[in-house]
Formats: sequence, C-alpha cells, structure tokens
Amino acid sequence: MLTAVERGDADLAVVPIENSIEGTVNVTLDTLTFDADLLVQREIVLSVQLNLLAMPGASLSDISKVVSIPHATAQCRAFLLRELPDVEQIAANSTAEAARDLAASGAADTAAIGTSLAAKLYGLDVLAADIEDHPENETRFFVVGPAGQIPSPTGHDKTTIVCFQRADRPGALLAILQEFAARAINLTKLESRPTKRGLGRYCFIIDLEGHVDDELVADCLRDLRSKLADVKFLGSYPAAGEHGPAVRRDAEAAWRDADDWIQGLRGQVRR
Repeated sequence: MLTAVERGDADLAVVPIENSIEGTVNVTLDTLTFDADLLVQREIVLSVQLNLLAMPGASLSDISKVVSIPHATAQCRAFLLRELPDVEQIAANSTAEAARDLAASGAADTAAIGTSLAAKLYGLDVLAADIEDHPENETRFFVVGPAGQIPSPTGHDKTTIVCFQRADRPGALLAILQEFAARAINLTKLESRPTKRGLGRYCFIIDLEGHVDDELVADCLRDLRSKLADVKFLGSYPAAGEHGPAVRRDAEAAWRDADDWIQGLRGQVRR
C-alpha cells in the first residue's frame, strides 16, 4: 500500500503501526523510516475483534492450516495453542487478503484469521469469535500520503520523527530527551530500531505531542537537527482520542514570553 502511494497509484494508504497486544508493526515503521518518502496525514485508533473464518460446512476439527497477517496471528497465540496446537501458520499480507484467498481456494482444511465483515463479504463462516488473547485489543493506524503535504495544525496533534545519532556514546539518548524536557513537550512513544548498518547501531523513533507549526516544537526539531547526524520527519498530523491541548498551550505561551524577553534584551545591544 505504501509503495502504491509513492508510485502515485493511490492517494492515501491506511496502514497499521501499533497494536495493544503485539506492539509495533515493524514492517510499516521500517518502510516509513528507511524506504519511503511519505508523510503521515492522521492517526486512527480502532478496536479490533478477530475471528477464525472457514469455508461453509467446515468444523474446527477439519482445520490444519491458518492463514493471516503474522501480526494478527500473534494476537491470537493463546487460542491457537489451546484449540489448534498443531496447525500450520501461513503468512498473508493482511487479514482481508487471507479471507479473500481462502474463499477463492475453497479449501476446507484451511481457516483465516480476520473480521466478521470479511466473513460476510467473502461468504465464510465464523468458526470462533473474539479469539484475540486480550479483550481490550486496539490497533493504531496511520493514514499516509505523499511527501510535501503536512496537515494544518488542529490544536490536538502529534509529530513523529526519527533521530539518527552521530556516534554511540554514553548519554546520547539522554541528550535527545533533554531537548523535549526543556520545552515541556510530552513524548507519547519512544522506541529504537536497528539502522540496518550493523549490530548495535540504532535510531530512535519518537512520537511527540504538538505540530511542527508550533513554535516550541519547531525550536526543538531545529536544535535536534543541528546536533544529530540526521532527523527524518515522518509527519505532523491530527491525533486520535480526546482533545487535550492545555499543557502544550501553556508551554507555548511560556516560550513566547521567554522569546519576547530575549528579543527585548538583544534589541538593546549596540550595533
């Protein structure tokens, strides 16, 4: 899907980025970080209900193969170990593709992990419903579009960046985090990913509250870019969830007061 957007075959792509059970969808994150020149347009958080789908008339005892996207299969690990311990797991690109391909094959010994909507669309039976390991199952999705298109700030936004170090040294991550702490910018997610350039070499992917158009966020990103080997900007976009910009608004006001103060002092310098 991301490749289709880069080629211009699609205007936008909706891709999973994080699941509350299984964590980060690494293939999505790595593609955005290392391979694609795209920007996140917004985030969406959806509750996820996974089901075991099969051809009409098939029973659980008939199933010897289960197909789905590996991230979905992993969310149902306990069910599969309990009900289908010897099943062969086959990877698909998505739950929708798994259901579609199963319907096309007509294989009575194969099941797909997917949604009830997929079962309805492709004429499949639901052999078992709600098979995810934890009931509070949610997935965060990115809506991704072409580079050069940053959504306008809404007052309830997130920004995602990737920080690349010049060298691995003590305190390197602390130095990055201090830039945010000094400006009272809240981080909602922080993780490291290998740079693909050798063991022990990592970059840091950071989600933060705020928009690149905010003075405080812009100032922070400017300082990071000047001090690190590189900073890749993945987007500023409307955040999912409740609107809660009060802390960021107060921080922005404090920063503007401080900026007015320093500009006043600099205006007194003899030229």
